[in-house]
Amino acid sequence: MNGVTVSGAGVLTSIGSTLDEFWTSLTHPLPHFAPPSAYPQVKVPVAEIKTDFLTDSLLRPALSDRSALIAVAAARSALDDAGLKAELCDPDRVAVIVGSGAAGVATIDEQYDLLYRQRRPRVSPLTVPRMMNSAVASWIATAFGFQGPAFVVNSACASATHAIGIAAKLVESGVVDVAVCGGAEACLAEGPLTAWNALGVLSKDTCRPFARGRAGLVLAEGAGMLVLESAAHARARGFVPRAEVLGTGWSADAGHLTRPSADGMAMAMRKALRESGIGPGDIDYINAHGTGTRANDPTETVALKTVFGAGDVPLMSSTKGTTGHSLGASGGIEAVAALLSMDHGVAPPTANFDEPDPECDLDCVPNVPREHAIRTVMSNSFAFGGLNASIVFRQAP
Repeated sequence: MNGVTVSGAGVLTSIGSTLDEFWTSLTHPLPHFAPPSAYPQVKVPVAEIKTDFLTDSLLRPALSDRSALIAVAAARSALDDAGLKAELCDPDRVAVIVGSGAAGVATIDEQYDLLYRQRRPRVSPLTVPRMMNSAVASWIATAFGFQGPAFVVNSACASATHAIGIAAKLVESGVVDVAVCGGAEACLAEGPLTAWNALGVLSKDTCRPFARGRAGLVLAEGAGMLVLESAAHARARGFVPRAEVLGTGWSADAGHLTRPSADGMAMAMRKALRESGIGPGDIDYINAHGTGTRANDPTETVALKTVFGAGDVPLMSSTKGTTGHSLGASGGIEAVAALLSMDHGVAPPTANFDEPDPECDLDCVPNVPREHAIRTVMSNSFAFGGLNASIVFRQAP
C-alpha cells in the first residue's frame, strides 16, 4: 500500500493498559485468571478505565456500554503514542473504523436481566444507544472531534483486522489523512459466557494454542487501536512513524459457519502477500490466529504450510495464550503485538504450551520469547462464518 504508515498504537487489556505493560506481560506470561465461577475460566476484566480527559464528552458508564469506554481509552493511548493532537489534523479528514463482534452485549445482558429475571416493567431508555454496535466508533469520533468516515466492522473474530485494512485503504486512496482503527470488545457477561459455553469451545482451565493439551479458548475483553496516517501527512508534521502497512488480504470460505477452512485461510494470506508485493520468504514473524481449539489450530497449520511451504513457515506464535480471546477486538490487540515484536526484535511466546501436537508441527515459540530479526510481520484473524483477514506490516525505514 502506497504511503500508509502506523503512527501510534494503544491497548487496554487484562495484561496491561500501556504498551510497556502489555509487552512485558506478553513476553513474560503469568496466569491471569478470574476466581472460580460457574463458568469456564475467563480473563480478568481490564484495569480501571480512565476517562478523566473527556471533559467535554458525555461518555461515562451510565450513558455508554463498557465496550465504548474501552475503545475510547485505547484510542486515546494510540493518539498519544502518535503525538497527534486535534490541531495537527483536519477533523473531517480523520476516519474512525473499529471492529467489534458483539459491542453492546453487556448492556443487552443487563437490561434483559431487569426485564425477565427481576420482572421490571421497562428497561432503560438508554438501552438502544448503549447496545448498538456503532456506538464504539461514534464515541471515539465524539470524544476527539473527528468528523470523517466513522463506522463499525462486524465480521466476528476478524472484525478488527478487517477494520484496520479498510482504514488503510481509506488512507491510501486519499479519502482521509488519518485513521483511528482497531477493535474493542466487552463480552464478559452472563449471557455471552453461557452461550459460548454451550458451543463447547471454552477451556476449563487455560488456553494452550497449538499444544497437544489444548482444550479451547479463554474469553477476554479489551481493545487494541492503531493510528494510521499518510506518509505525506506524517512528514508535514515532522513525525517519524513506527511502521508501514504493506498489504491486506481478505477471503470468505463460503462453506461452514463454524468449521474452519485451510483453503480460505490460505487465500487471505496469499492475497495479503500479493498486495504487499513480497514473497512468503520475506515474512519474518507471524502472529497466528491460534485460538487453542481442537479445530482451528491444525487447520491453521495446514494453511500456513500451504502458503509458505512445509519446511519454510516463518517463526510464528499465538498471543491468545496470554491475552485470551477478545473476539472482534483480537485482531487489533494482535496487530499491536506484531508491531512491538518488530520494535524489540523479539517473537512473543505461545504461552501454556504443554507438549507438541503432531498435527501442529510448527515452531510456535513455546513458552519462552525468542530474539529474532523481525522487519516484516503478518497478523492473521480467521473468524466464524468463514471470514478471514490477514495484514502485513513492515518496520519503518
